[in-house]
Order: sequence, then C-alpha cells, then structure tokens
Amino acid sequence: MSEIHGFAVHAAGAHLLAYKYDPGELETHEVEIKISHCGVCHSDVHLIDNDWGISKYPFIPGHEIVGTVVGVGSGVKDRTMGERVGVGWQADSCGICEWCRQGQEHLCAKSQPTCVGRNGGFADRVRVNSRFAIPIPTSLESENAAPLMCGGITVYAPLMNYGVRPSSRVGVIGIGGLGHLGVQFAKAFGAEVTAFSTSKDKEAEAKELGAHEFVNTRDTGALKKVAGSFDFLLSTVSADQDWQAYVSALRPKGTFCIVGASPSPLQIQGASLIHSQKAIAGSNTGSPHELSEMLSVAARHGVKAVTEKFAMAKANDAVTKVKKNQIRYRAVLTN
Repeated sequence: MSEIHGFAVHAAGAHLLAYKYDPGELETHEVEIKISHCGVCHSDVHLIDNDWGISKYPFIPGHEIVGTVVGVGSGVKDRTMGERVGVGWQADSCGICEWCRQGQEHLCAKSQPTCVGRNGGFADRVRVNSRFAIPIPTSLESENAAPLMCGGITVYAPLMNYGVRPSSRVGVIGIGGLGHLGVQFAKAFGAEVTAFSTSKDKEAEAKELGAHEFVNTRDTGALKKVAGSFDFLLSTVSADQDWQAYVSALRPKGTFCIVGASPSPLQIQGASLIHSQKAIAGSNTGSPHELSEMLSVAARHGVKAVTEKFAMAKANDAVTKVKKNQIRYRAVLTN
C-alpha cells in the first residue's frame, strides 16, 4: 500500500502540519479504511497539548472516524471491501484477557487507543484491528455518525450499563458536545429527561433535542428545588461544580455518573451516599459490541450529532474553535 497522508502535531500544543508515513505491510487482522469524515473531540485537544502526559510526537490525532474499507488483512473474516465503517477511541486490544473475552475490550489493560503512540484519523486513511471497525447503519449520515464513535458511545454506555429505562428520571449536566447527545439517547431510552446548563439560551434547543425540563445551574435555588428527583445523573462537564448539590438531587439508590473530568477532586459527604444508598460512578467509552448497539439505536431513534463541517486541510481552524468552545456541538473534518 502507498503512503498515508494526514496532519500531525510535532510538539505539545503545536500547529498541525502536513505529514506522511509508510504504514508498512497490512497486518493479518487489520483493515485499511479510506477516511471520509473525522470528528474533532476534546480528547484530541488534550492529546495535542499533552494534558494527560501520554502523547508521543509526531502523531496524527483523530478518533471519531468514518470511512470505507479499502484493504483487508488475510485473517480478517468480519469486514469486507467497500463496507462503510466507523472507528472510535480504540484501535486494538489483546483479545485474550478476561475483559476481552467478556466483550469488554475497552477495559483491556493493553487497550490501544486510535491516536496514542500511533496515527489517527486527521488523514486520508487509517488502519485498525478489524474488530474495532464497526459497520454503520445505512440511514445514518457519515457527518453526523462520526462524533457518535466517541462522543455518542461515551453517553450511551452509562445509560445502558446503569440500567436507565422508561421509568427512569434522568438528568444530563452540561449541554455541549457530549450533553446534546446524552439528552437524545436518554429520550430514546424512554426516560424523563432534564437538561442542566449554565447557558439559559440553550433551553429551547435542549427541549428540541428531547429534554422535558431545563435547569439553569447559575440559579442556585433551581438546584435546591430538584433535590431528591433523579434516578440517574450524567455529568458531561469538565469544570468544577457544586457536586454535593447534584448528589442531593438523586433519589434513593440513584447514581451520579461522571464522563467529563473536572480539574479538582470531588468533595462529597460520605453520609449523603450512605443514608439513601446513592452511588458515584464513572464510565469509559464502550466496547465494539456496545458501539454497534449504540449506532443501531441512533439509526432507529434519529439520534445524531449536531455538527459543524471543516475541510481536512482546515484541521487547525477546527481544533482552535474546539479549544475555545466555539462549536455547536461537534466539529467534523471531511476529505
């Protein structure tokens, strides 16, 4: 196969520059994907800036990929040439540990992220283990499906794994890149959905997306009014909040789940969890099986990312706007 062309970052916080690399021979269990669309996730920004201390330069960011299979390794039996597939945060796992054998590959200790220590989706092509190339239902547009591969699964998996059902009262905290998808999926689960946001101007849009109620979190009294109201709260925000007020907003046996990491440690009173058997949890993207299920739910219920499109060559513009929180709600690069 020929060289792969993309846009790489060569040092922490640097601009993306045109970059090419030789991917070598196609491995037995790999597929090569011709990329049509790639979302720009906040995680890409963290990797570009090396906020997590795990970036290895130079590398091509991007892990919300949609494209067409153009190369199939000799051992691949689950993907075919010309198939439209998506790739999320993960490109490979060991395949043999207890988590991989349970179909929880995202929990594998040897999980291989798509653009950490390897090159991702801000490019014309990418290679991954075929198990992590997920077929995309025909009714989903590629542009709206790309952000589902990370943003979508990040909010879908906890709703599923923590037992949200039609009788559940769900709150989604933060109506941004993750939250606007969380509201749509919670509605698809049949739950009563409340959107929490610091932006009063997002109320109409949150309700259009499926929220039944809206709480303006700049109004301290509003949070107190919903004490004891929710079975499940999903926090998508990356800023510090009054976490105790959210724990107080849970019903007995309620779960407060974090998918956006705040900078400071959470301050929670132990007694407030003990008294009503409340839980605090986290959730990490999802497995290939969960990704496949999430895409089919999105197709059936019309869940789609609200996107702003950029040409691949304008990747720096997209990254800058994501950094400044100027995108409503997900940036997508197109080839």
